[in-house]
Amino acid sequence: MTILNLSQEPHQIPTLAQWHQAEWSNLNPCQTLEQRIERMQAYLSSKIIPSTFIYKQEGQLAGSAAIIESDMDTRPELTPWLASVYVAPEFRRQGIGARLVKHIMLEAETAGIAKLYLFTPDQADFYKKLGWKAMADEYYRNHRVTVMSAELNPPITPNSK
Repeated sequence: MTILNLSQEPHQIPTLAQWHQAEWSNLNPCQTLEQRIERMQAYLSSKIIPSTFIYKQEGQLAGSAAIIESDMDTRPELTPWLASVYVAPEFRRQGIGARLVKHIMLEAETAGIAKLYLFTPDQADFYKKLGWKAMADEYYRNHRVTVMSAELNPPITPNSK
């Protein structure tokens, strides 16, 4: 088991983009696979937002999770977001998704982020088990979703109050 920053293996972008497009194109119907690949290039910087982490098991790409500035154009006041939590079907039900979510939460916390947001059409119970709280149930792009948040405990620095 290995969790890596996507910037360490940028050649994984086409596979991730295909996975994400297949899973969530209904939430982004105007976005093409090529546009998704292009957008993911921004995840290769050294910044925490945006960044993607990948999970590899025995050298094989198994999943991903990202931290991004915004994931719902109807909720621009909420930032940053956990997004693109995906585990390949053959690796599901092994705890990989939970490990990826916890990893993103730790990365965000270490970077001084106090709160993360996400939305999910069908995995609210999964996130609740990881400490996330439902904020609202609403319709987003004609899909019923749950908007959730997680409180983090960023380190206290001399400049923070």
